[in-house]
Amino acid sequence: MKKIIGTILTGSIVCMLSVAPALAANNDPGIDQREVNQQNRINQGVQSGQLTPKETGKLDAQQARIQQREDRMAAKNGGNLTAKDKAKLTRQQNRASKNIYKKKHNDKTANVGK
Repeated sequence: MKKIIGTILTGSIVCMLSVAPALAANNDPGIDQREVNQQNRINQGVQSGQLTPKETGKLDAQQARIQQREDRMAAKNGGNLTAKDKAKLTRQQNRASKNIYKKKHNDKTANVGK
């Protein structure tokens, strides 16, 4: 179990490090900060045992998809996001935030430190 948690934490750290260069290309600090906050919430859920490895994988994948969409949107406009793009990303992050909350507060837990 410790190996699984270690793998998840390592994966989350790698994901955060891979997001950092992409964030630099974005012109909206609000969206960038939201991505960092979401990832921190996921990591906190892993550390506290509120998220199982399966839940963590799904949430990380959702964040990665949002980041890919953001990168594609910015690439279409010379590295900038349009107001429509920002609104779309905000809706996607709102959905992701609800998923994080639901998964952290359901009856499934990981056996951390046991």
